[in-house]
Amino acid sequence: MVVREIRPGVHSVGAIDWDRRLFDELIPLPDGTSYNSYLIRSSEKTALIDTVDPTKEHELIDNLKKLDVNNIDYVIANHAEQDHSGAIPKILELYPNAKVLTNPKCKEMLKDLLLIPDARFREVNDGEAISLGDRTLEFIYAPWVHWPETMFTYLREDKILFTCDFLGSHLATSHLFATDEAVAYEAAKRYYAEIMMPFRTAIKKNLEKIKDIDIEIIATSHGPIYNKPEFILDAYRDWVSDDVKNEVVIPYVSMHGSTKKMVDYFVDALIGRGLTVKPFNLTRTDVGELAMALVDAATLVVASPTVLIGPHPSVVYATYLANALRPKLRFASVIGSYGWGGKMLEQITGALTNLRVEILDPVVVRGFPKEEDFKALDRLADKILDKHRTLNLGKF
Repeated sequence: MVVREIRPGVHSVGAIDWDRRLFDELIPLPDGTSYNSYLIRSSEKTALIDTVDPTKEHELIDNLKKLDVNNIDYVIANHAEQDHSGAIPKILELYPNAKVLTNPKCKEMLKDLLLIPDARFREVNDGEAISLGDRTLEFIYAPWVHWPETMFTYLREDKILFTCDFLGSHLATSHLFATDEAVAYEAAKRYYAEIMMPFRTAIKKNLEKIKDIDIEIIATSHGPIYNKPEFILDAYRDWVSDDVKNEVVIPYVSMHGSTKKMVDYFVDALIGRGLTVKPFNLTRTDVGELAMALVDAATLVVASPTVLIGPHPSVVYATYLANALRPKLRFASVIGSYGWGGKMLEQITGALTNLRVEILDPVVVRGFPKEEDFKALDRLADKILDKHRTLNLGKF
């Protein structure tokens, strides 16, 4: 990654990971990612804001050499996760006078994760400010976005808020700033859906905490940075709000065609009633796309055949995902089929305990759906329509 100037004396010195396709051995990265690190040179001291993933530490070091950085006074650790902290030990080796500035909780995590000795730390308090000479850093505790030790760093004179993971996106791009807002929005929403959505309540509090700060640039640690901060702040305010949209998400699997027949009929029934429908065949679906659909939807309908006595394994995973992500859904139901019996329905509804949803009457049929089963699907579609009407989600 080339070194680029954000403001005089403030440079982006991180790395782009064009080829990474999986994060935490869990999250698909169709567009790669970046590990953003920022160097601030002031009249008296030099600070490095976050580092990079250990696989890219050589790029960070090369970038510091390009700027002829002979001394670093402070390494700011906004977050302990290794994709941002992993190069700290190497930086401390190369710059023996550097101190790691972070909050007490992050300090303990960094000691555990990276074996950094206690003597290399300086703790900072919430709201504390530290002078670099003609520039000032202010530290803002922001727990649970998305770990308990996260914080932000605000560069007062330049009005730059460094947010680490918060407000970021897994997007490898040659643009320093989020110039293509459509692409940036999609990547940021996916990132929110997969990583930040479970912490919606905490995010609301932290958005409130920074609302009166004069921010001209938001510098995240993944993806492009924002020189129009209201773009990403408005998006997050929408995503974390309690407002839902007139949308029904249907993750499904069909083994021998029975469940697929029900899903096809049900999708048409919902569309015919003026609802937006987003079906996801779980044998082909990118789970990130499913997570994004859950951000705004009012209703989730899980569709599964019965395997032995329970749901299809792909449905189990999708149900677990929805429960873990805790979207702001209002309603949920189950449709599907079975051969001789089982507890598919009970296992799916029992796996949605984190969701504050009203469970609508399920439609689970024996074998291939018959005329009365299609009528039951129509009744469920009518019920969803009525529920969406009560929330004033659209003109029907």
